[in-house]
Amino acid sequence: MSSKFGNKVMTANEAVKQFVAKDSVVGIGGQTTGRSSMVLAHEIVRQGISNLTLVGCSMSVSMDLIVGAGLANKTECGTGNVEMFGTTFAWRRAIEQGKLVSKDYSHLSMGLRFLAGSLGIPFIPIKSMLGTDLLEQRSEKESKDIVISEDPWNPNTPVVLLKALSPDVSIIHAQLSDETGNVVIEGFTTHDVEMAKASKRVIISCEKIIASDEIRRRSDRTTIPYLYVDAVIEQPWGAYPTSCYRYYEHDSAHFRHYQSCAKDGGNKYEEYLNLYIRGTRDFNEFLSKASNAKDLINLQKSMQELV
Repeated sequence: MSSKFGNKVMTANEAVKQFVAKDSVVGIGGQTTGRSSMVLAHEIVRQGISNLTLVGCSMSVSMDLIVGAGLANKTECGTGNVEMFGTTFAWRRAIEQGKLVSKDYSHLSMGLRFLAGSLGIPFIPIKSMLGTDLLEQRSEKESKDIVISEDPWNPNTPVVLLKALSPDVSIIHAQLSDETGNVVIEGFTTHDVEMAKASKRVIISCEKIIASDEIRRRSDRTTIPYLYVDAVIEQPWGAYPTSCYRYYEHDSAHFRHYQSCAKDGGNKYEEYLNLYIRGTRDFNEFLSKASNAKDLINLQKSMQELV
């Protein structure tokens, strides 16, 4: 948790360089086709930060890029998928090839692990996963984070005790933030609030930085307060090709292109990484190379001018 009250605005390059280190446990915000921090995932790949453990609920293409670039050796999540566009293929391939250890949880159990971390308690009792092979298929070594116990108030009633989860750093995309890190997330929040409060460091990318006076006028909209945030990056379209509620929809065309490259793997996937990430200076250059993104941005500008 950050105790600093002051200007936390920096570039994605600066934030990732300062707060994401080799061997870190990285919390992944957003889910499937919505509000993933693609700008920060790109920067992690661009900087080649390795041996990462990626944690989240329904992790999407932001996770898949980091895994596909060979920078993660473990994931803990409910699933990896891009909804109607299929599974996260680089992630699945890495698991199949034994290059990545993946611990499966239910979505609810991952959210509650973050909740436990945010509350500062060592574990949390839940009913989720009881009677499922999510528990039955775990080896003794893998079960260290999970204990099946008895409800002390209801004999012969099993409960699952889940170890709390506190990421070293989390990357989250939001609609708005002020320069001190008072964050406004509109629409679904998924696990992001609990994850931010559980994390040692939090990097926020956002569509727009607004004045603190505006935040104070509508303080009820603040989703994550400044004391949990360490860096703020203003990056319009920073969740692209995923969606950002009230700003843009997900881009089906780019998703299909990415999924085609990820499914084929090999040289085709490396070409995607080299063209769009490793071969770009920053996320704005990525957007300029993604032809459909340019069309969408120009369309949005035209609509704003009409209004």
